[in-house]
Amino acid sequence: MRCPCGGAKGLSVSTRLGRRVVLGLLGVAVLIDAAARMPAGKYLEAPGSPVAVILAHGQGLDADSQVVSPLRQGIHRALGVHTLSLQMPVLPGRISQELFLAYAGTFPDAYARLQAAIDFLRQDKGVQRIYLLGYSMGARMTTAFLATHPDAGVAGFIGVGITAGGPDPLNANRSLLRVHLPILDIYAEDDMDARFAAARRQIIGARIEQVPIPGARHDYRGHEDEVLRAVLDWLRRREAR
Repeated sequence: MRCPCGGAKGLSVSTRLGRRVVLGLLGVAVLIDAAARMPAGKYLEAPGSPVAVILAHGQGLDADSQVVSPLRQGIHRALGVHTLSLQMPVLPGRISQELFLAYAGTFPDAYARLQAAIDFLRQDKGVQRIYLLGYSMGARMTTAFLATHPDAGVAGFIGVGITAGGPDPLNANRSLLRVHLPILDIYAEDDMDARFAAARRQIIGARIEQVPIPGARHDYRGHEDEVLRAVLDWLRRREAR
């Protein structure tokens, strides 16, 4: 697996120091630099842009893998906004029900990485509006984060291949019931994704905009351009408001 820590344009994980905090120490004001460090991932900077998209990959994958890789590059290229594809927690082992359930224990770590990304973009890059995008297990993690962090200040959520089922916090459909944000729901029309999407349509209603990808399977291979077009169209409309 490639090291996910690299960024674009020579940026390193250790970023420049951002805000300054004033502390009182024995009656003396002391200035301490508070760093907002870039978490591990693939970052494409857009100097001056007030908008960013944070992406979270699927189970067993990495920050430059299927779905998130073409999206992080395509969004940056077409819209000129920051994109940060995070390295999310990954557990070793073959795909199984036991491994799936074990991922629930990684969610606190996932929340910390998402919050670190938000802090980095706001404090170090001056970003004002942040969208979260999750694919598969990354969608489970991001929806659970939004459900438990309602004050995160996220502008909207994009899910690609959102899968439900399982107990909390793994069940993305149940998490989305507590997410009161604009939602774009992209799903493979010819795979299990469609069944989960149908359930969301019934329980979430007007807050969710759904886009089926005909002929796609859950890995979306061969349909990357269609997914990107759907994401770009939604982001353009959100930002035009």
